[in-house]
Amino acid sequence: MAKRTIVSMPGDGIGRVVLEETIRVLEAAGFEADYVEGDIGWEFWCKEGNPLPQRTLDLIEKHKIALFGAITSKPKDEAAEELIPELQNKGLVYSSPIVGLRQHFGLDICMRPCRTFTGNPLNFIRRGANDTIEEPAVDAVIFRQNTEGLYGGVEWSNPPDTVYHALMTHPKFVKNFGETAREEISVSTRIFTKNATERILRASFAFAKENGYKSVTLCEKPNVIRETSGMMYKMAQQIQKADYPEIDLWNTNIDAQMMWLTKNPENYGVIVAGNMFGDIVSDGFAGLIGGLGFASSAQMNPDSGVAVFEPTHGSAPKYADYDVSIVNPIAMVESACAMLDFIEEKEMAIKIRKAVSEVISEGKTRTYDMMKMSGRPDVIQKGAASTQQMADAIIAKLA
Repeated sequence: MAKRTIVSMPGDGIGRVVLEETIRVLEAAGFEADYVEGDIGWEFWCKEGNPLPQRTLDLIEKHKIALFGAITSKPKDEAAEELIPELQNKGLVYSSPIVGLRQHFGLDICMRPCRTFTGNPLNFIRRGANDTIEEPAVDAVIFRQNTEGLYGGVEWSNPPDTVYHALMTHPKFVKNFGETAREEISVSTRIFTKNATERILRASFAFAKENGYKSVTLCEKPNVIRETSGMMYKMAQQIQKADYPEIDLWNTNIDAQMMWLTKNPENYGVIVAGNMFGDIVSDGFAGLIGGLGFASSAQMNPDSGVAVFEPTHGSAPKYADYDVSIVNPIAMVESACAMLDFIEEKEMAIKIRKAVSEVISEGKTRTYDMMKMSGRPDVIQKGAASTQQMADAIIAKLA
């Protein structure tokens, strides 16, 4: 079988080091691939005015599969100030390259697993009956609609005539905002389409059935956001009744879900939501399993076969300047395992996940976050493992 080519996109800050160490783990596990680097991120925004160059899109279009490190994003005005002088005042507006990737390739299925590792000192604990301490096992997989909703990018400040006049046809807009000066109004839309909503719902139910989960929880706000959340809930009911009657459909409001997060997280299996609420609830569950150092994601378009795999953490640029990298690479390693699942290298994914679990359970190698230290350069001297040492420990378990 010919070697597969993977597009590696380090991105910004700590993205490069976690991606490099993850590739070492993949190679130690026996995964053979050629890696071509794709340009993405802040450097290319500053010097080219485009954080997602066309050449990178072309690479992904050709090779289909990409591993992505991390990205830096800044508010519009700050981003404009960091452009090179030749690009200043050219009307360039920064937009997130990862959001751009999702929309360009239609990566509307986002899956974020949040599973407890036995022995992780950062696992969520709670007080039980008679002052006992309980450590519930969390095994939640969040399916997030990845291209629509509040992240769709359809926004205006001081909306133009056509938009403003359209808004003025809605009686609630007239009542609540009709007396507000137009230049004081900013509008962000939340657009759901039936096609994309059905895709994410069916992906969540199919995953639940294939992996033995007994329920799918729709986490939205249909009692208030009636048109979009309401449509999604109605479609979930129809799909469940027609095609997945053996799987329970639960309906929770996002605010209540975040309250219940620490009450009974072990009760939840597959969770499905729109873009913003999926982002929120997945980060909430990630906090229960140790934080963003353990939170991975897969973003896929089943029709085209294009998929991008990334940790959900940011670029943490201050850590990138340390002489020895201290960041936890496990989220990136787990994202690579999701890639292996996607390309039908499931046995290799199982092998790597087992190695990660053994390292965490053994407890001899722990990065600074696992030791509950502040992220300072001296944590290595205090006993924390470096990024490379954590990767070394995982590799040793693969032998």
